[in-house]
Amino acid sequence: MPSTMAPQGRRHKGSRTNRSGQLKPQIRFLVTFLALVAIAFGLIALKPVNDAIVDPYTAFIARSAGAILRVFGEDITVRGCLLTSPRFSVSIFNGCNGLITTLILVAGVLAFPATWRAKLIGVVGGIFGVQIINMIRIVSLYYVGVFFPKYFNDAHVVVWQTIVILAGIALWVSWANFVAIPHENR
Repeated sequence: MPSTMAPQGRRHKGSRTNRSGQLKPQIRFLVTFLALVAIAFGLIALKPVNDAIVDPYTAFIARSAGAILRVFGEDITVRGCLLTSPRFSVSIFNGCNGLITTLILVAGVLAFPATWRAKLIGVVGGIFGVQIINMIRIVSLYYVGVFFPKYFNDAHVVVWQTIVILAGIALWVSWANFVAIPHENR
């Protein structure tokens, strides 16, 4: 007599779940990461969040860059997100404040299977790391504008955007490799 039960199929290598029906860690990471990025980007796109958090944050970045440029002897005036001097003026917008790369990095850290201590190290270190790189970017772009104004757009869009994105990825990979993954699993 034929069995009425369907045979259990074997899971093939490409399956998204493990034997217990849970998502594989790689799929869980990707889904969590994408959800966190979507939430973060959705939040900063809201006008009240932009007005209360993003704009003041960007103004803080501008003031910080202005302070660094003053240390280098530049006669800089900072008005909101605008850095002005007799030599060159530059405006820092949302895409230039390092926030997007920071949010992507933080989402990657939070989505990764690691201890909360390791995640805290990744978030704090990542924020500082991205902002240091971004501050170097802003200061160097100011000097590109002063000395090589015809190369400013290329330096801004092609060179530095690429460097900041790659730096964010490198910071995450370094964190995952040296902090988040236990040494015995290497």
